[in-house]
Amino acid sequence: MSADGTWKLSMQTPIGERKSTLALQSSGGTVTGKLTGEEGNSTDIFDGAVSGDKVSFKAAIKNPMPLTLEFTASVAGDKISGNVSASGVGSWPFSGTRG
Repeated sequence: MSADGTWKLSMQTPIGERKSTLALQSSGGTVTGKLTGEEGNSTDIFDGAVSGDKVSFKAAIKNPMPLTLEFTASVAGDKISGNVSASGVGSWPFSGTRG
């Protein structure tokens, strides 16, 4: 299952629900892209990997505070879900749809 495309994400963070847009492009076993917050600030993802229906990557954000987010997810059709972890903050679930 390809992770390629634009995803609308919802994260249940410790400070409440956060929405973002994730654009992914895979090539071989790697994935690249951009994570854009609902405020319009965006960052390139890094350390991206894809294997079958599993995808993982990191994103360094500055808002609401400087953090490196680590995403692990599964793709099923036009749905994506998994967990986000941030060192020192904890982890929380996220989900989204493609399109």
